[in-house]
Parts: sequence; structure tokens; C-alpha cells
Amino acid sequence: MKKRVIVSWSSGKDSALTLCRLLADDNYEVVGLYTTFVNGEVPFQATPIEIVRAQAAQVGLPLVLIELDEVFPPNSVYETAVIDGIRNSGLALDAVAFGDMFCNGIEQYRRSYIEPQGWECVFPLLGQSSTLLAKEIIETGIITQITTVDTSQLDSVFLGRFYEHQLLGELPNGCDPCGEDGEFHTLVTDAPCFSRSIPVKIDTIINKGRFHHQIYRLSEQEI
Repeated sequence: MKKRVIVSWSSGKDSALTLCRLLADDNYEVVGLYTTFVNGEVPFQATPIEIVRAQAAQVGLPLVLIELDEVFPPNSVYETAVIDGIRNSGLALDAVAFGDMFCNGIEQYRRSYIEPQGWECVFPLLGQSSTLLAKEIIETGIITQITTVDTSQLDSVFLGRFYEHQLLGELPNGCDPCGEDGEFHTLVTDAPCFSRSIPVKIDTIINKGRFHHQIYRLSEQEI
């Protein structure tokens, strides 16, 4: 029997590739997405929840929204919120999937609070080459833009750029092609698993401090 899995959904490219892979995998049945958010938006990506709802609608999957009081809550608070959010969703599942790529201890951390609930942890991208994954994201047809840049690691001129082969060639030496060291974060507006693309428009550009954000909103026809 297929394992029923819910996908941790950040609104960006890594979770989109994770979802695409699982939808194509006969061993799994994707039953939903879940997203943690603070003050109405996904941390780091700065994606408004209205866009996350639109993404889930285009994928045709239930969306479980889990609100947090702060971006970096204590681990115990975060873990309880995620577990309770998933349990209270009403979705029957066997596994929880994550888009983590680096073997930096995150796998062990996820397992420490997910597996005691009787759920399997699934990491479709873990330990794979960032260069190859970046190419796969582009060639799979996942359309995404850079919404956040950590200017201590990457020049803000990359803010708003589409994630494509040309961009990969322009990234400076030492910058991970998938931004897995926190150099940048992305927003997906189309993917093979979307029924149609999501039209967005720039709402605000925030260039104060270390992190620069390009905030999007749904365009009028989508509201």
C-alpha cells in the first residue's frame, strides 16, 4: 500500500521539487501540505499566506496552516505546534516529508519529534548535489523567483530574479546553487503539479538591514 504523506511546504523551490518527486513516486500518496507562518507570512521567504493558499489550490491538496508567535520559537514550542497542527488537521497519514538537502543534523532533529508520533520522516532531496538539484528544479519546469537575499552572503541585485540557468552561472563562488546556506529564498508561481500558474505582483520591497525582501501579492484576477 502507498504511504500517505504530508509535505512541509515553504512556498519555495525545495518544497516544490519535493512535492513533484513524491507525486511521481508510486510508493507514496500525498494527502496534504503544511506551512508554518508568523504574522501572516512564511518566515524567510516572506510569502503572504494568501499566496500559499493559492499554491495549495492549484496543486489540489488540503493546506494545514500552523501559526507561530515568533520566527525562532523554542524547539519545544515549534515541535508541539507542528505535531498538534498535523494531528488536528483530520488527515490520515503515515509520513511527513521535508525538502532538506544538507546532512547538517537537520535530519536527526526532524526525526526526534516526528517519529515518536508514529510517522515516518521522508527526505527526497537529502544528501544530493545542490548543483544537480538546481538543474532539476529548472528543467522540471518549476518557475520561481528570488524573494529574499541575505546581503551578508549575496548581492541584493539578485532580488526578484527568476531562478534559471543564467542566474546559476552568475552566482558568486562559494554561493550554494540552491541557497542552502541561507543566501537566498524563493517563491514558486508555477510547477508541473500546478493546474495553472499563479499571477503575482510586487507589493513591497524591503531593503533595510541584512535581509532584503521583495514581497508579492496575488494579482487582481486571482483574488
